[in-house]
Amino acid sequence: MQKTVCITGASSGFGKCTAELFLKNNWKVIALARRIEPLNELKLLAGSEDQLLVHSLDVQNEKEVTTFFQSLPTSFKHIDVLFNNAGLSRGKDELIHANLDHWEEMIDTNIKGFLYVAKAVLTIMKEQGSGYIINTGSVAGRNSYVGGNVYGATKAAVKMLSESMRLEAAAYGVRVGEIAPGAAETEFSMVRFDQNKETSDAVYKGFMPLNGHDIANTVWFLSNLPEHVCIQELVIMPTAQPNANVVYRK
Repeated sequence: MQKTVCITGASSGFGKCTAELFLKNNWKVIALARRIEPLNELKLLAGSEDQLLVHSLDVQNEKEVTTFFQSLPTSFKHIDVLFNNAGLSRGKDELIHANLDHWEEMIDTNIKGFLYVAKAVLTIMKEQGSGYIINTGSVAGRNSYVGGNVYGATKAAVKMLSESMRLEAAAYGVRVGEIAPGAAETEFSMVRFDQNKETSDAVYKGFMPLNGHDIANTVWFLSNLPEHVCIQELVIMPTAQPNANVVYRK
């Protein structure tokens, strides 16, 4: 039977690369993001209309999330893998100088939105008696750094919520894991630094960061493991970055 992956944050970076990889390998894909235009580009890779479902979804809106998953078309109702990937960072200010709107957006997306999606999909997977939820965390949830305060806290929450979710989900036959990447060159820094390309490019200068394909390949590996195998945590770093605070640049 053709398997189905559901991906949030599928309009760019990790999510888009993962959607492309799974489509190329004949999985059915539910691709979700606020921006619909990049999602529509995925249709070029779909073998048929039944292989891809795209939908503009704001994970911060609980009612919108719940309604979407409760009204899935019949051909997409069975979800084998959730890549719970929607998230962002805003700014890198020290706590006393922080923009409070940035705090609200990160908390609403990285924690509350993450939970709304997890709850909706775990409900489906419980009824199935199977599934794999793969959450996107970050090394920032394990190593603090100056200016990483609230973003790091939201990703530490992803780590702890993944652990508690796994304890509960195992009783349903559902697996839960977390991928925690280090520096990865996607749209992440452009979003973080308000589209300032010079500041964003400087983050990755002088070393080879991760990219979206590295994470997509990891999600693919996890998704194709036997059902009795659950990789609980994967910390994935560029070779030049042994932890969040240290980067060896040329």
